Amino acid sequence: MAASQVVLPELPTGLIKSFGRIGPKYEVGRRLRQNASGDWMISIVPVETGEQTEYLYSQMLNDPEAA
Repeated sequence: MAASQVVLPELPTGLIKSFGRIGPKYEVGRRLRQNASGDWMISIVPVETGEQTEYLYSQMLNDPEAA
């Protein structure tokens, strides 16, 4: 049986994005782990708090780059 291959998503590390069009800004961090559904958890740092937290990669893809 062939070993399954894990595809690592490209991350715009250091990019500032916002939660939706007018939401708070956050900085994209690094990949943390893949969850059971195949999505990835990534680290982000909200600009307002400076505290690192986790966020779904698929949600980050839908967030716009901050203005």
